[in-house]
Amino acid sequence: MEQRLTIITLGVSDINVASDFYENKLGWKRHGSSMGDIVFFMLNGIQLAIYPVKELAKDATVPPADIKGFKGFTLAHNVRSEKEVDELIASLKAKGVKVVKEPQKAEWGGYSSYISDPDGNLWEIAFNPYMNLDKAGNVVG
Repeated sequence: MEQRLTIITLGVSDINVASDFYENKLGWKRHGSSMGDIVFFMLNGIQLAIYPVKELAKDATVPPADIKGFKGFTLAHNVRSEKEVDELIASLKAKGVKVVKEPQKAEWGGYSSYISDPDGNLWEIAFNPYMNLDKAGNVVG
């Protein structure tokens, strides 16, 4: 796995209040890839996403009974194809990494999987057809 962080997704209790904070209090500009209940902000080479915490837990397959223990954020490592997601997950599984969610088509049009580090921090391994990555894997545009 390349040493890269693409997106930090914060689970928020109210998307409108959170959007207001980042846009009107901090003065940040929404990234054009924002859609529905997810809002993106382009930072210095990575993106910050805000998304309803219950939906984020659902996407990561965190059972409702475990949501109180859910940290409310995920980290994302984006790759360039669905095949690359599958290959990376197979490689990580072979190394004993815990796969929380098997690779699959996502509601939002991409393809993703989740892994857990030893402390339960969730990493989404994803292909996002709406995101442009340069050769180094950085988000562009």
